[in-house]
Amino acid sequence: MILKIVKYPDPVLSRPGEPVTEFNAELHKLIADLFESMYAGQGIGLAAPQVGVSKRIVVIDLSVGKEPKDKLVLVNPEIIFSEGKQYQEEGCLSFPDIGEKVSRAAKVRIRAQDGKGKWFEMDGEEVLARCFQHEIDHLDGMLFIFRMSALKRDLVLRKIRKLQREGKW
Repeated sequence: MILKIVKYPDPVLSRPGEPVTEFNAELHKLIADLFESMYAGQGIGLAAPQVGVSKRIVVIDLSVGKEPKDKLVLVNPEIIFSEGKQYQEEGCLSFPDIGEKVSRAAKVRIRAQDGKGKWFEMDGEEVLARCFQHEIDHLDGMLFIFRMSALKRDLVLRKIRKLQREGKW
Protein backbone atom coordinates (compact mmCIF):
# COMPACT_ATOMS: atom_id res chain seq x y z
CA MET A 1 0.00 0.00 0.00
CA ILE A 2 1.30 3.45 -0.87
CA LEU A 3 1.51 5.54 2.28
CA LYS A 4 1.25 9.32 2.34
CA ILE A 5 4.64 10.96 2.70
CA VAL A 6 4.52 13.70 5.30
CA LYS A 7 6.04 17.07 4.51
CA TYR A 8 8.01 19.48 6.62
CA PRO A 9 7.09 20.89 9.19
CA ASP A 10 5.15 17.79 10.37
CA PRO A 11 6.36 17.19 13.98
CA VAL A 12 7.04 13.47 13.38
CA LEU A 13 9.97 14.50 11.16
CA SER A 14 11.70 16.28 14.06
CA ARG A 15 11.38 13.48 16.63
CA PRO A 16 13.85 10.63 17.04
CA GLY A 17 12.32 7.32 16.00
CA GLU A 18 11.68 4.55 18.50
CA PRO A 19 13.86 1.41 18.30
CA VAL A 20 12.22 -1.62 16.72
CA THR A 21 11.95 -4.55 19.13
CA GLU A 22 9.44 -6.83 17.38
CA PHE A 23 10.24 -8.42 14.03
CA ASN A 24 6.81 -9.64 13.01
CA ALA A 25 4.28 -9.58 10.17
CA GLU A 26 3.34 -5.99 11.02
CA LEU A 27 6.96 -4.90 10.54
CA HIS A 28 7.25 -6.80 7.24
CA LYS A 29 4.05 -5.12 5.97
CA LEU A 30 5.43 -1.70 6.93
CA ILE A 31 8.72 -2.45 5.12
CA ALA A 32 6.83 -3.50 1.97
CA ASP A 33 4.69 -0.35 2.20
CA LEU A 34 7.81 1.80 2.63
CA PHE A 35 9.32 0.38 -0.56
CA GLU A 36 6.07 0.89 -2.46
CA SER A 37 5.76 4.47 -1.18
CA MET A 38 9.41 5.24 -1.98
CA TYR A 39 9.02 3.94 -5.54
CA ALA A 40 5.78 5.91 -6.01
CA GLY A 41 7.68 9.05 -4.99
CA GLN A 42 10.63 8.12 -7.23
CA GLY A 43 13.03 8.23 -4.28
CA ILE A 44 16.09 6.14 -3.48
CA GLY A 45 15.56 6.07 0.29
CA LEU A 46 12.71 6.44 2.75
CA ALA A 47 12.59 6.45 6.54
CA ALA A 48 9.54 5.39 8.53
CA PRO A 49 9.07 8.86 10.10
CA GLN A 50 8.51 10.20 6.57
CA VAL A 51 5.24 8.25 6.45
CA GLY A 52 4.27 9.27 9.98
CA VAL A 53 5.64 6.17 11.75
CA SER A 54 8.11 7.08 14.49
CA LYS A 55 10.23 3.90 14.22
CA ARG A 56 13.89 3.35 13.34
CA ILE A 57 13.34 1.75 9.92
CA VAL A 58 14.84 2.74 6.56
CA VAL A 59 14.50 1.32 3.07
CA ILE A 60 16.98 2.11 0.30
CA ASP A 61 17.17 1.14 -3.36
CA LEU A 62 19.60 3.09 -5.51
CA SER A 63 18.25 1.28 -8.60
CA VAL A 64 14.73 2.69 -7.91
CA GLY A 65 13.17 -0.76 -8.32
CA LYS A 66 15.13 -1.89 -11.38
CA GLU A 67 17.39 -4.34 -9.50
CA PRO A 68 15.62 -6.33 -6.74
CA LYS A 69 19.00 -7.38 -5.29
CA ASP A 70 19.76 -3.71 -4.55
CA LYS A 71 16.92 -3.37 -2.03
CA LEU A 72 18.22 -2.62 1.46
CA VAL A 73 16.29 -2.76 4.73
CA LEU A 74 17.91 -1.10 7.73
CA VAL A 75 16.28 -1.56 11.13
CA ASN A 76 17.78 0.29 14.10
CA PRO A 77 20.73 1.49 11.98
CA GLU A 78 23.68 3.47 13.26
CA ILE A 79 26.79 4.89 11.64
CA ILE A 80 29.84 3.33 13.26
CA PHE A 81 32.57 4.81 11.07
CA SER A 82 32.90 7.70 8.65
CA GLU A 83 35.70 9.38 6.72
CA GLY A 84 36.30 11.91 4.00
CA LYS A 85 33.98 14.58 2.68
CA GLN A 86 31.60 15.02 -0.22
CA TYR A 87 29.52 18.04 -1.10
CA GLN A 88 26.64 17.16 -3.41
CA GLU A 89 23.03 18.08 -4.03
CA GLU A 90 20.41 16.26 -1.98
CA GLY A 91 16.68 16.11 -2.19
CA CYS A 92 14.08 14.67 0.13
CA LEU A 93 10.60 13.24 -0.42
CA SER A 94 9.42 15.28 2.60
CA PHE A 95 10.66 18.44 0.80
CA PRO A 96 9.25 18.01 -2.72
CA ASP A 97 11.03 19.95 -5.46
CA ILE A 98 13.70 21.26 -3.09
CA GLY A 99 17.32 20.32 -3.54
CA GLU A 100 20.50 21.84 -2.19
CA LYS A 101 24.13 20.91 -1.74
CA VAL A 102 24.96 19.38 1.62
CA SER A 103 28.29 18.25 3.09
CA ARG A 104 28.46 14.59 4.13
CA ALA A 105 31.11 11.97 4.83
CA ALA A 106 32.41 10.32 1.65
CA LYS A 107 32.50 6.84 3.18
CA VAL A 108 30.55 5.33 6.07
CA ARG A 109 30.09 1.98 7.74
CA ILE A 110 26.70 1.23 9.24
CA ARG A 111 25.51 -1.39 11.67
CA ALA A 112 21.86 -2.39 11.40
CA GLN A 113 19.39 -5.22 11.64
CA ASP A 114 17.61 -6.71 8.66
CA GLY A 115 13.85 -7.28 8.55
CA LYS A 116 14.26 -10.49 10.55
CA GLY A 117 16.35 -8.93 13.31
CA LYS A 118 19.78 -10.22 12.23
CA TRP A 119 22.59 -7.71 12.80
CA PHE A 120 24.96 -6.85 9.93
CA GLU A 121 27.52 -4.23 8.94
CA MET A 122 27.81 -2.60 5.54
CA ASP A 123 30.05 0.00 3.91
CA GLY A 124 28.79 2.75 1.65
CA GLU A 125 30.61 5.25 -0.53
CA GLU A 126 29.45 8.24 -2.57
CA VAL A 127 25.67 8.06 -3.23
CA LEU A 128 25.10 5.10 -0.90
CA ALA A 129 27.06 6.81 1.90
CA ARG A 130 25.01 9.98 1.36
CA CYS A 131 21.79 7.98 1.41
CA PHE A 132 22.75 6.14 4.61
CA GLN A 133 23.51 9.44 6.33
CA HIS A 134 20.40 11.23 5.05
CA GLU A 135 18.01 8.45 6.09
CA ILE A 136 19.64 7.81 9.47
CA ASP A 137 19.39 11.55 10.09
CA HIS A 138 15.61 11.18 9.62
CA LEU A 139 15.58 8.54 12.35
CA ASP A 140 17.35 10.99 14.66
CA GLY A 141 14.92 13.84 13.91
CA MET A 142 17.52 15.71 11.84
CA LEU A 143 16.48 17.10 8.46
CA PHE A 144 18.79 17.86 5.57
CA ILE A 145 17.81 21.55 5.56
CA PHE A 146 19.60 21.86 8.91
CA ARG A 147 22.82 20.70 7.23
CA MET A 148 22.64 23.59 4.71
CA SER A 149 24.21 26.96 5.25
CA ALA A 150 22.00 29.32 7.27
CA LEU A 151 21.44 31.49 4.19
CA LYS A 152 20.30 28.59 1.98
CA ARG A 153 18.14 27.17 4.77
CA ASP A 154 16.46 30.57 5.22
CA LEU A 155 15.73 30.76 1.49
CA VAL A 156 14.26 27.23 1.51
CA LEU A 157 12.09 27.98 4.55
CA ARG A 158 10.82 31.19 2.92
CA LYS A 159 9.93 29.24 -0.21
CA ILE A 160 8.02 26.67 1.88
CA ARG A 161 6.11 29.39 3.77
CA LYS A 162 5.15 31.00 0.46
CA LEU A 163 3.94 27.65 -0.92
CA GLN A 164 1.98 27.07 2.31
CA ARG A 165 0.26 30.46 1.97
CA GLU A 166 -0.66 29.60 -1.61
CA GLY A 167 -2.04 26.21 -0.53
CA LYS A 168 0.57 24.35 -2.61
CA TRP A 169 2.48 22.69 0.26
